[in-house]
Amino acid sequence: MDTGVNQMRFDGKRVLVTGAGGGIGQAILARFRAEGAAVLGSDRRDSDLDGDLTDQTFCDSLPRLAMERLGGLDVLCNNAGIITRGKITETTDDDFARTMAINVEAPFRICRAAIPIMDAQGGGAIVNTASCWGVHPGPDHPLYVMSKAAVASLTQCLGRDHAHQGIRVNAVCPNEVNTPMIRTGFAIRGLNADAGIEELNASVPIGRVAEPEDIADVVAFLASDQARYMCGALVEVNGGKPVG
Repeated sequence: MDTGVNQMRFDGKRVLVTGAGGGIGQAILARFRAEGAAVLGSDRRDSDLDGDLTDQTFCDSLPRLAMERLGGLDVLCNNAGIITRGKITETTDDDFARTMAINVEAPFRICRAAIPIMDAQGGGAIVNTASCWGVHPGPDHPLYVMSKAAVASLTQCLGRDHAHQGIRVNAVCPNEVNTPMIRTGFAIRGLNADAGIEELNASVPIGRVAEPEDIADVVAFLASDQARYMCGALVEVNGGKPVG
């Protein structure tokens, strides 16, 4: 997708992205690399830094590992997340534990470890992936909604608390995005994924659900100097479609 962004906004910057193997994660990596950044992606497998975000020790050490590999850490994108579907009466203790570990505890721990590194360097930018559903709760996804609401609140708190250190913390809040994650949701329900996406397209005022690149471009903007006065912002990227 041609975004018209030609400048090398991240020349010489060192970037860590979690959830790098997913649809949005791959697009984020591609955007930063296209604009000159040295990027490390982390995911469960086949990434620069393989690891399990339910492992507290791995989360605590991830920013340091990235710093050592890259020679510093200027941008952190807490992009990893899972969607747990179903009413609260249909969810299990394991569903709760895994959702909170990946969606909430991991970004908490990674931010906690990254902020001192960035502070020692004189600043940096953190972009969390929250969700429109964490700002405007939708139906039948209580675990997902509460976990993304926690990410949104964490972003607002950290944005205020660390602005004086030159560390800007903001979040992108997507609605539906055309990724393998959302397509898997259709398959779980026995529906055709392509037909499901077409139906969703018709429900969006702009005419289609988001593509991963639509989200990655906003992530890159929030990480760039163009967003230099933004701290604790929750940027909804929804094509005009409300949660419902």
